[in-house]
Amino acid sequence: MANEGRNVDENGFWLLTEADLDALEVGAAIYGTGGGGNAYIGKLRAREVLRAGYPLKVQPLESVKDSDRVISIGGIGAPVVAYERIREGREGVRTIRALEERLGISVDSVACEEIGGSNSMEPLIDAALLGLPVVDGDGMGRAFPEMQMTTWAIYGHRSTPSAMCDPHGNIVIFEHAISELWHERMARACVVSQGGASTLAAAPMTGAFVKKVAIPNSYTKAIALGHAVLEAQRNHDDPIEKILQMEGGKRLFTGKIHDLKRHLMGGFVRGEAILAGLDGHQGEEASILIQNENLIFKRNGVIEAVVPDLIIVLDIDTGTAISTEMLRYGQRVAILALPCHPLLRTPEALEVIGPKAFGFDDVTYRPLSHVHGEV
Repeated sequence: MANEGRNVDENGFWLLTEADLDALEVGAAIYGTGGGGNAYIGKLRAREVLRAGYPLKVQPLESVKDSDRVISIGGIGAPVVAYERIREGREGVRTIRALEERLGISVDSVACEEIGGSNSMEPLIDAALLGLPVVDGDGMGRAFPEMQMTTWAIYGHRSTPSAMCDPHGNIVIFEHAISELWHERMARACVVSQGGASTLAAAPMTGAFVKKVAIPNSYTKAIALGHAVLEAQRNHDDPIEKILQMEGGKRLFTGKIHDLKRHLMGGFVRGEAILAGLDGHQGEEASILIQNENLIFKRNGVIEAVVPDLIIVLDIDTGTAISTEMLRYGQRVAILALPCHPLLRTPEALEVIGPKAFGFDDVTYRPLSHVHGEV
């Protein structure tokens, strides 16, 4: 991670500013593909921590020592609950401390479970309160709805023992899970009993493992993307075109939301958004299938983008992302698709995060420009 023009400390860690948080809010919401929690609320929390005198430090991935103990952390539950219910603020700190006590260790740095949405902010908040840095990489390069859908888990990390805490201070230790999927199932059942949204820290990883399987430079990229969108807005340029240029994506559809089916089930927001075409797509219809995040995009019944590639709903005028819990009837939107990182396209990754993992057995993932088929 180059540090030109950035404020760094004596260790070479990037010290984020409030302007960087504004940019991260925008960039992380784009990478969130509709999920990951409301980035604006996450930004407000991070900003208050920064204003209280706690530095928000991002550590270059290459400077992580092989022997370092790194704990990944993130929110778990339904984004709509996290949007409506105020956090206590130190849930993540309690989870990390619980794991340190349980394992008899000290953590060297914190990792981001998913760079998308508010989950980009959670590690910064918790690490700052603990005086630790956050590594410049994450386990998804976007957002996914389930915990086993990280590069950490896909490439061999066992997430238990793990710790989960709710806003009331209740802490649950998951001592052992026979698989990452069972860990997800147990944690999901527990988060429902805790009100639908909590914070979870997974078992520590070695620095060597993190450097090998992290989606690299997640914070660098998200903040740079956010700054570019904000600059385009100030200059009255097209922010959507700027996103496409930086990410190598494609614009799939321009339309208006004319029907929305969305419900909370089992700790997830599930549903479908139906869009009527505008501008060059007048007379066409599109839909997006949702499970916390946007999973499949269809135009006139034909699939044009599918998970793990990123499907993003943007406000047509500002280029800012609209998360699934904020979708409303009548919104004028642009639908973009961005290619996922190569670590998410391997056969072992597609077993966990491809369309079949979400129950779409008749859909085969193909790289973005070649996706086609019908559900």
